[in-house]
Amino acid sequence: MSVRITVDGVDLEGRDGQTIAGVLLGAGRRTWRTTAGQERGIFCGMGICQDCVLTVNGVEGVRACQRAACDGDVVEREVRA
Repeated sequence: MSVRITVDGVDLEGRDGQTIAGVLLGAGRRTWRTTAGQERGIFCGMGICQDCVLTVNGVEGVRACQRAACDGDVVEREVRA
C-alpha cells in the first residue's frame, strides 16, 4: 500500500509505514530545511538532533524522522534565521 504526501507543492509517493524523512529520501531529497543559511535534512535519524524538522499540516517543528507519513499530509520546509 502507498501514501501520497505533498511537499512544498510537489506530490510524492511513499510506502505505508514510512516516515516523512523516508519518503523524502526515497524521492532523492537530501535536504529540506534551512537554518543559519545552511541546508539541513536527516542527520541522526532518531529524533535527537532536530535537523529534520518540517511543518506538517500547519504544525511547525515536526521531526520528519519520527513522524509516519499519512496519506494527504501537506509538508512545508522550514526556514529559520
